Amino acid sequence: MAVRCSMDDFLKQCAQSGDAAYGAFRSLLQRLEDPKTRVEARIFLADLQNRFGNEEASQQCLQQFYFRIEDIVLEQYEAYQERKKLTMMVIPSIFIPEDWSFTFYEGLNRHPDSIFKDKSVAELGCGNGWITIAIAAKWLPSKVYGLDINPRAVKISWINLYMNALDEKGQPIYDEEGKTLLDRVEFHESDLLGYCRDHDIKLERIVGCIPQILNPNPDAMSKLITENASEEFLYSLSNYCALQGFVEDQFGLGLIARAVEEGITVIKPMGIMIFNMGGRPGQGVCRRLFERRGFRVTKLWQTKILQAADTDISALVEIEKNSPHRFEFFMGLASDQPICARTAWAYGKAGGRISHALSVYSCQLRQPNQVKMIFEFLKNGFHEVSSSLDLSFEDDSVADEKIPFLAYLANVLKETSTFPYEPPAGSRIFRNLIAGFLRTYHHIPLNADNIVVFPSRAVAIENAIRLFSPRLAIVDQHLTQHLPRNWLTSLAIEASDHPSDDVITVIEAPSQSDLMIELIRKLKPQVVITGLSQFEAITASAFQHLLDVTREIGSRLLIDISDNFELSSLPGTNGVLKYLAGNPLPAHAAVLCGLVKNQVYADLEVAFVISEEEAIFKALSKTVELLQGNTAPISQNYYGCIFHELLSFQLAGRHRPSERGNQKVTSADTVDIGTSAISVLDNAELSIDGPEKSSLIHMDVDKSFLPLPSPVKAAIFESFARQNIADAESDVTSSIKQFVKTNYKFPDYNGTELIYADSSLALFNKLVMCCIHEGGTLCFPAGTNGNYVSAAKLLKASISTILTESADGFKVTEKSLSRSLETAKKPWVYISGPTINPTGLVYTTEDIRCILSSCSKFGAKVIIDTSFSGLEFNKNSSRGWDLASILSDISSPSFGVFLLGGLSLELLSGALDLGFLVFNRSDPVDPISSFTGLSKPHGTSRYAIRKLLSLKEQRVESLMDATAERIKVLQNRFKQLKEVLGKNGWDVLEPSAGISMVAKPSAYLGKEVSISVPQKDMPTKESPEEKKIKIDNSNIREAIYRATGLCINSSQWTGIPCYCRFTIAGEESEFQHALECIAKFRSLVP
Repeated sequence: MAVRCSMDDFLKQCAQSGDAAYGAFRSLLQRLEDPKTRVEARIFLADLQNRFGNEEASQQCLQQFYFRIEDIVLEQYEAYQERKKLTMMVIPSIFIPEDWSFTFYEGLNRHPDSIFKDKSVAELGCGNGWITIAIAAKWLPSKVYGLDINPRAVKISWINLYMNALDEKGQPIYDEEGKTLLDRVEFHESDLLGYCRDHDIKLERIVGCIPQILNPNPDAMSKLITENASEEFLYSLSNYCALQGFVEDQFGLGLIARAVEEGITVIKPMGIMIFNMGGRPGQGVCRRLFERRGFRVTKLWQTKILQAADTDISALVEIEKNSPHRFEFFMGLASDQPICARTAWAYGKAGGRISHALSVYSCQLRQPNQVKMIFEFLKNGFHEVSSSLDLSFEDDSVADEKIPFLAYLANVLKETSTFPYEPPAGSRIFRNLIAGFLRTYHHIPLNADNIVVFPSRAVAIENAIRLFSPRLAIVDQHLTQHLPRNWLTSLAIEASDHPSDDVITVIEAPSQSDLMIELIRKLKPQVVITGLSQFEAITASAFQHLLDVTREIGSRLLIDISDNFELSSLPGTNGVLKYLAGNPLPAHAAVLCGLVKNQVYADLEVAFVISEEEAIFKALSKTVELLQGNTAPISQNYYGCIFHELLSFQLAGRHRPSERGNQKVTSADTVDIGTSAISVLDNAELSIDGPEKSSLIHMDVDKSFLPLPSPVKAAIFESFARQNIADAESDVTSSIKQFVKTNYKFPDYNGTELIYADSSLALFNKLVMCCIHEGGTLCFPAGTNGNYVSAAKLLKASISTILTESADGFKVTEKSLSRSLETAKKPWVYISGPTINPTGLVYTTEDIRCILSSCSKFGAKVIIDTSFSGLEFNKNSSRGWDLASILSDISSPSFGVFLLGGLSLELLSGALDLGFLVFNRSDPVDPISSFTGLSKPHGTSRYAIRKLLSLKEQRVESLMDATAERIKVLQNRFKQLKEVLGKNGWDVLEPSAGISMVAKPSAYLGKEVSISVPQKDMPTKESPEEKKIKIDNSNIREAIYRATGLCINSSQWTGIPCYCRFTIAGEESEFQHALECIAKFRSLVP
């Protein structure tokens, strides 16, 4: 418009249409923004308001000229000394202030005056800006951002700001701090908090009065929002919202949900959000929207208002039609009996006035930094998981434990692509945290190398007994329920002239120390495992007495402190730990602690054993590797997070030092580790665990450390984000049976049963015990996972080898199998397939048919281990297995098949694993129905696994693509490794699947190489000794490790003469480093 414009000309332009009126005011805003014309423009607005000075004239102005200027009274009482009213303008295409927003402002008024003082504030859905300006005028915030998606609303808000920042003569109105509203207020076009996010503005207060009803015409909300859009469409933005992709959409609260989640990202840690909430969905639903996102909620104000006549509630009627939920309306303002949306719609159509409750909620994050971390993770491709998130807790102690863990898990899944390799003794970080807790709170000078982690207390006890192989053990009666039954029924308690190392007898005993000591003195056991009664656990005297008696008798003592160990910043007195604060733990004793006392998951367990004798630490570490594999990393992370929370606020060096030095413990005259056990452990080729900060490259571990695909991350996080998971949602039985049926067509008879555990290795070892119980012989092909063979030896199974030939790719053939089974007593045959570990070759359908047919002729039982399958390069070669068809053609009374498997590789995750065993109950193996001591996956793991198996069965694109990509990566790595090995003197057996391959070091055998060998008890500052060795099958692993830091498996592990094993599923940088190490070793050998 021109610089000067008469009132009549202005009104004439406005009278043309609402769009024309908006155009006239937009031009007027340009004059207000220009300091040179600002005074004149403000005077013009004052004259315009005076032209329509009463209510009737103002209403007529809206109808005739499409605008209205009126006063909004902020305070009706005389004692109020501040600004009492605001002068505000509206046009038809923006929200017109009504009861909805007036009630919201009344709720804001119930906060103390300090709520907005000097704070950064944003108002969502500011409309004509009156609440934004009122906040600035009354509470003097540092800055208020009025945000609205309607571009016309933003322009009108700026006009209203100038009208209230300047008096009728165009002069600035200063507040008590010498500022004007122009210093405190800004208006911006913004979809919710988009403007603040884009400009990295952090807020201390967020207030919102935004739509909470779905548009009856969903297509209308997809239109492009511009200031030239129709008035009707722009006005609808103040009444309706579109679907937002949140679970709260079903209540019309999706826009609020999105606003809250966006607010979490921009609000400062102590910030507060205040929202106007229509009570139509019900107060419980409204509160839960905030509480499940980690907010504490305070209801500031509640009243009833009439439902706006221009708002169509038919969308709520449709929601009721398709769900059991009922909205809450009332007939008029006086009724207190709720009616549903359908009744309210009908009553309103008949001319009745309906109302609904209106509440103003003030919300503050209970653990802001952690909750922000959680939502930062969810917004990066995991929006669907947010519908499962539940951070509402009645008990603060539960919130204080779970929210930090969820934040930690979110950070791990966001920042790292995989869970890294951890030694079998347990995550070094976790063991350091345990040691740190014991140092800080109990003043015991321990480190990570004094602690071995187990999946459970029961597993730790059984492993310890198997390690020491006692003829007689006395065990606290409360700790025997998961021990093998034959140990508890044996009567071989007296030494004979021909003692058998294979017989272990366990006598149950009361935990009361005087009775336990009496039994120890009389029976003289080799091993004692006991806890202490509650009254004895307080002091160290009972423990010291047990130490003295077991030392005198020559017994090993494992003392259980699980019931008296408190994860607290103020732990109670513990006699055992009190003793250890002043005395080293004797060499014949160890301390066992099962961690089960968390606030959230009663069945989430991890255990650890403390020993200050290096030999015992190493032996226990090797035992857990052979009998269990690894403790679930997420379980360690959960308790590690608790320990971290208890240590993170502590000041370094503030706590009193230990009363004892960290003396080196010397061995005592006690029962030694079992002769057969120590022989197996010494000869087993187990994983190498270097110093804490060493940079070993592991190509000797049957785990995948490749990046976790998004579906896997989502399933893991969702399993912990949810609360109250139903048993059916974590029951994996039907999912695994379907998986087995789909992939292997294993017959599903009425008697078919399924057993599952933390790992397939643990189940394999139970089958070994069944073989031993039957008096059978376990037959391994030459070319078998070396850990399985060593585990069977540790369990003292009778073992024979099925010879294989290089011409057959070291696969079992009908001929080689028949030759071996002819002399085997009650044979049990182990077959790794379809993918063979370690060679990476595949058994075809015809291969497995021949193998099973041969086994049936000898009445053999067959263990088919599918744990290393699922990543075949050519699916047609393996997934054509039809075991039901094959087995239906075989008839033999003692023949049976056990299908063993693991899901780690199938689910593309090193963090999630579950071992399963499917068998026919008619198989004559008695102990199998009563497996004891198995550590089961926690409910959260089962939930995640069930979800992923369902996605796999449905062939969901994201998971199928991830599997295809994983196979492609492995194929490329095999090609790279084959090329590097070939160039550096290795003969490679080319694989067809899986994560491992074998190769023969032809160019190295018989050659000499210099390696660095550390000297025992050598001071750390001295250099290792250089030693020259001649390379052969027995030392090539050590030679490569010492020379380059690369860990592989030798022929001692593979069982194939001269062939070493390489795994290729490490992190990308480590794989590339491994290739460099192979080349480096070649350069060191002349």
